[in-house]
Amino acid sequence: MESAWRLARRVLLDERNAAGHWPGELSSSALSTATALSALGLLRQSPHAAALCPQDELERLIQGGLRWLDEHQNPDGGFGDTDLSYSNISTSMLVLAAWRLLGVEASRSDACRRAEAYVDRCGGVAGVRARYGKDKTFAVPILANAAIAGRVEWREVAALPFEAACVPQSWYRFLQLPVVSYAIPALVAIGQARHFHRPSWNPLVRWLRAWAVRPSRRVLSRMQPESGGYLEAIPLTSFVTMGLLSCGAADDPVVAQGVKFIRESVRSDGSWPIDTNLATWNTDLATLALARGSASTDATEAEGWATRELIEWILSCQYRERHPFTGAAPGGWGWSDLSGAVPDADDTPAAMLALKTLTRLPSFPAELSERVESAVRAGATWLGDLQNRDGGWPTFCRGWGKLPFDRSGSDLTAHAVRALWAWRDVLGVQRSDRPIVRAFRYLYAQQRPDGSWLPLWFGNQDNPDDENPIYGTVKVLCAFRDLDMASDAAAKRGQEWLWSQQREDGSWGGGASVERRTGGSSGSIEETALALEVLAGFPLEGERGAQLGRGLEWLAARVEDGSFAESSPIGFYFAKLWYHERLYPLVFTVSALSRAMDVTP
Repeated sequence: MESAWRLARRVLLDERNAAGHWPGELSSSALSTATALSALGLLRQSPHAAALCPQDELERLIQGGLRWLDEHQNPDGGFGDTDLSYSNISTSMLVLAAWRLLGVEASRSDACRRAEAYVDRCGGVAGVRARYGKDKTFAVPILANAAIAGRVEWREVAALPFEAACVPQSWYRFLQLPVVSYAIPALVAIGQARHFHRPSWNPLVRWLRAWAVRPSRRVLSRMQPESGGYLEAIPLTSFVTMGLLSCGAADDPVVAQGVKFIRESVRSDGSWPIDTNLATWNTDLATLALARGSASTDATEAEGWATRELIEWILSCQYRERHPFTGAAPGGWGWSDLSGAVPDADDTPAAMLALKTLTRLPSFPAELSERVESAVRAGATWLGDLQNRDGGWPTFCRGWGKLPFDRSGSDLTAHAVRALWAWRDVLGVQRSDRPIVRAFRYLYAQQRPDGSWLPLWFGNQDNPDDENPIYGTVKVLCAFRDLDMASDAAAKRGQEWLWSQQREDGSWGGGASVERRTGGSSGSIEETALALEVLAGFPLEGERGAQLGRGLEWLAARVEDGSFAESSPIGFYFAKLWYHERLYPLVFTVSALSRAMDVTP
């Protein structure tokens, strides 16, 4: 196990960039590639195209993206979000729209026929609506993209109230908007496209929306980050760009910035990822993983990874001003150091925990203590202000509560609890204990009858409704572990459920997609490592020690043969959008083996 631990650590350390942190690499995405191609296809039709992208580059981008899509159509005719994902109606419909806008359907007649047959089997327009329910965050942009391409009628596209973006940001939560908080740019651009192509029959609404076009575009401009990419996300940025292009607004500065972001985000193989990177999140997770298992403190010191520059970098990622996109107060951290990220309730606790871990290392520069504590106080204030009335934490904005990702989540809540508890000595009882008590009431209420918890931001494509109770249960049990609540009845039920999910070979999770890829019945690296990391921190009674040993043997064998670097689409982005991250299996493996090194004789 020690040999595997050292090897896995070395591989993870080698993933650092020249600045000493971990940007990682998100999977390429057929969905992102299709939306980028649709935006570029509309740009090609615009008289302003040459001013925004040289013609030879535009053609190169389009042909590269088309080639990548050609190579990633699934056997059932559909397309999945990643190269490891099952087909879904959303991505398949977006690829068909891109092919239509680029005028390449004739040269891909067989591929089109198969993709259309897949979409028909999934229910077409009704299937898209059924997939997202009341949440129009993604359903309306998908159908609008198809309408722009002439594949569905505009009457199938719901009218989004883009005029609502003209009111102060603080009012949004009172307006019962049909999209989540961070999708305001799509609300504006796609709403304007729908108004342009099929205006309301109501003359008063028509007048109001005509008046709101200019001020709502100013909102778009104000919310657009320096990189040009809203949330650093290709799909969201592409929807905004194509929405404005379809209205004839190619000369709008938002379009120029959006096209710039699309051009700069393409990969060498012609594809686009779902987001630019998760540098802050990856770095915080890697920091926590590497700092553990150090009965051999000398190894930590000798490798010199916990540098002053790393601490300074994490501190620099904290938002010091009110965020123009979400209106979030200062103090939080986002998933990336890039301008398009926004503060959230998963990355903020991760940064606080990483900083706490770094302060405990012998190499921590004492002169940074005051700066770190000041940053943590601001982070704790930000988290405290975000906590919902139900005691849980939402992702970005407090109080919306109606749609996915604006409501409380068990994984986010447990993470916030751990961060507040870790800094209790600095924050004081008042600022840490009261929100923690409220949070545990929420967590108790969210535990399912079988003992598990569901997360908000991660999934398993082989489970019913794409749920990942292994990830959710692990994250909640981490809070019970950190607060020395192993004997709590809810914690015991959670542990029992998690142990019950271990496969015969010692692994956890996975499913048909992983089995097909690995050629056998096996779990995923990510879920196995996550389960081992938390269970190793609880008392091992009866047969549990033997179970833990089987799991560690399975994981160590994956390290030895190199397959522990194979990622699975465990990441679950907004609106049922999958991704996998190259660093997840590495980080989770190091964290699990490190924890086991701490507790195993």
